[in-house]
Amino acid sequence: MIISIREARPEDAVEISALIIAAIKETNAKDYPASFIEKLPENFSPEQIASRMLVRKTYIYVEDGKITGTASLDKIAIRSVFVMPRRQGLGIGLALIKHIEELATKNDIKELTVPSSVTAEGFYQKLGYAKVREEYEGVERIIIMRKITSPF
Repeated sequence: MIISIREARPEDAVEISALIIAAIKETNAKDYPASFIEKLPENFSPEQIASRMLVRKTYIYVEDGKITGTASLDKIAIRSVFVMPRRQGLGIGLALIKHIEELATKNDIKELTVPSSVTAEGFYQKLGYAKVREEYEGVERIIIMRKITSPF
């Protein structure tokens, strides 16, 4: 199997959108009301993904030419970390986070934050992110987490 992590290109937006929507509908659905899950795909259309790529660095995990994971870095915030449901638990999310953390260190970013879903909170805790506070956007509970990447 050929595996790589690379920066996403505009032509990847359709595949990234499909991956995110699949993860929301299959993985996040157990932690949020159905009415909320039904509306989320609007925020992750190919057009929305392409637009976000203009203002944040988006990375993809590619296995044999197929995008199976994605994550973005928006200044000091890690955003939109999703892995195809059938590929979750295999280290793809970990690899993407480590990739972003290495880039942060190279770019002298001393701390990273992540607005975590309820679904992903435990994942980020295992990677050393600590809960700072909670916020609500409607019914969505967002756990703001932080990790110091460099002590100085």
